[in-house]
Amino acid sequence: MTTPRPEPYPEPFFTPDPKSAAHSRIADFARWAARHRGAEGIQDPTDYRALYEWSVTDLEGFWAAVWEYFVIDATTEYERVLAEETMPGARWFPGATLNYAHHALRNLQPDAPAITALDETGAGYEITGRELRARVASVAASLRDVGVGQGDRVVGYLPNTPHAVIAFLATASLGAVWSVCGQDYAPKAAADRFAQLELTVLVTADGYLFNGATHDRRAASLELAAALPTLKATVLVDHVGLAWPEDGDSGLTVPWEDAATRVEYLTIAPVPFDHPLWIVFSSGTTGLPKGIVHGHGGVLLEHLKTLGLHTDLGTGDRLMWYTTTHWMMWNLVVSTLLTGATTCTYDGSPVPQARPDLLWELAARHKVTVFGTSPQYLLTMAKLGIEPSVHDLSSIRVVGCTGSALPASAYPWVRDHVGADVQLASTSGGTDIVSGFAGGASTTPVWAGELSAPSLGVALAAYDATGTPLLDQVGELVVTRPMPSMPLYFWNDPDGSRYRDAYFGAYPGVWRHGDWITLTSHGSVIVHGRSDATLNRNGVRLGSADIHDVVERLPEITEALVIGAEEPDGRYWMPLFVVLADGVALDDSLRVRIRDAIRTGASPRHVPDEILAVRALPHTKTGKKLEVPVKRLLQGAPPEQVLNPAAVDNPDLIAYFVRLGAERNKRSARDT
Repeated sequence: MTTPRPEPYPEPFFTPDPKSAAHSRIADFARWAARHRGAEGIQDPTDYRALYEWSVTDLEGFWAAVWEYFVIDATTEYERVLAEETMPGARWFPGATLNYAHHALRNLQPDAPAITALDETGAGYEITGRELRARVASVAASLRDVGVGQGDRVVGYLPNTPHAVIAFLATASLGAVWSVCGQDYAPKAAADRFAQLELTVLVTADGYLFNGATHDRRAASLELAAALPTLKATVLVDHVGLAWPEDGDSGLTVPWEDAATRVEYLTIAPVPFDHPLWIVFSSGTTGLPKGIVHGHGGVLLEHLKTLGLHTDLGTGDRLMWYTTTHWMMWNLVVSTLLTGATTCTYDGSPVPQARPDLLWELAARHKVTVFGTSPQYLLTMAKLGIEPSVHDLSSIRVVGCTGSALPASAYPWVRDHVGADVQLASTSGGTDIVSGFAGGASTTPVWAGELSAPSLGVALAAYDATGTPLLDQVGELVVTRPMPSMPLYFWNDPDGSRYRDAYFGAYPGVWRHGDWITLTSHGSVIVHGRSDATLNRNGVRLGSADIHDVVERLPEITEALVIGAEEPDGRYWMPLFVVLADGVALDDSLRVRIRDAIRTGASPRHVPDEILAVRALPHTKTGKKLEVPVKRLLQGAPPEQVLNPAAVDNPDLIAYFVRLGAERNKRSARDT
């Protein structure tokens, strides 16, 4: 049984300027596809729905058009677009050989900035296209010298700085495979990922900046290196100015300055379309993180589509999207280079205590055209009373937002405090495809609280339990036809069983992502939260995001988490945990306000059984709420079976939920 979606907004919250839409790259692509690929149904190049329908109906025609429109430079041409349309196992562009790194470097202007490096001190520097190519060539030669070849693994233990971008591109240019995580991961948590890969080289930094402090990671880096038995060499990056120890027992070490300042000619190895490019990891909250392998060609096409068409990036643009290196947004941000635009790296807190509006200041100073962030950041800005428009933000045309469902309340805030002409593009996707399933474009309207449309080439649907497509009702997010950036495979999954179980167990041959969504009659997408954390009260399924949205709008609440737990005695307990703003107490009056807000903003069914104040909520390292692990803890599951503490941002918070679950289950057993 599913719940109907709320009444739709009668009019879009934002409508693109017709002239700007007609001059966008996606409109140009639509005209090109109609003229050169016979794209049916496209009469108006700004008609996104017509373009979308063609993209998922003529799958081969669409992806061939992306290939041709962006002039993919293949060493050998493909035999056909899609040799086998099966999931899993689709074979894209067989016969083609190419290299992602070549395409990331070929469109850069030699004397214009390719990377703008920023940090929370407000300082920054630029690396031009010519300089980036030279540094990539130098690091690639240094990697070759220590034995890195095609298929070998190189990993980074690095903050979001140009060093990570350069090391990745150098690795890719050799046909080697890259993986990276941030230095806020403890050495053991990083080793849980990297030791699986039987890697050859580790690139690591002396430390990183966060909220006014310099975090020394030299000892952690050496501890990590010692936990990697196949390691041949370690490249030591001097990022925050701390001297590396001279340790003769640490194996072969190479200073970054030596690795990156050689004068070398860049030779790029052509590899098959489906040759591994990088390995990104799942959050690993319930065990060892899963290594998800993506290929050169699939990432290249998917990111050109996402950044070139949906985000309208090109030469002269600048993208700044706050991310860490272990979030898949880092991978997407690096791909800004594919379009010829400048990418900005940033090391530090998104909201430094001393300068909470720093990111807006930097965006103004560097004339950023696409500013990317998360829902929590926008909500924090509103609650802190930050006024971004005191800075000159006239260059920003898009504010991108992803990571969780963006509440409707954030839309008017962006309009009123960033700019009335700025498009707020909420997107939803995942590490699994290292891209998005739904989002916006220069030609799509925006409804508050909704994602504008499914992404091009994504055959998106909402299914009920029987596999029947739903419209204007909540269902499972599924993709019914292949995408080029779906994983090649999972690392150490020789028979593919873990991969199949992860996405294809519910609906054979159809990708099930694990989110609840509504596809609306006017073409938008509403994300309701993870389906594996679904609230199921009296047979009615409720999305946790619908409750979080309402509660987190209240000024007294900084964050909320609702859980639905089936108890041993057959009862269903639905508590709401809230983190209170400074100076606020959870009294009966506030509880009434919270319940009333949920009753009117969502529905009476959404009102929780109990409201409990907590000092903070645990998240994955990428900021996702631990809905399923907390639910299982409340049901009495041992913590070691539920989550890996190394994957949690604040493991100390887990003890509270363990105690609460034990008390609830003891009381339930006694009552029974």
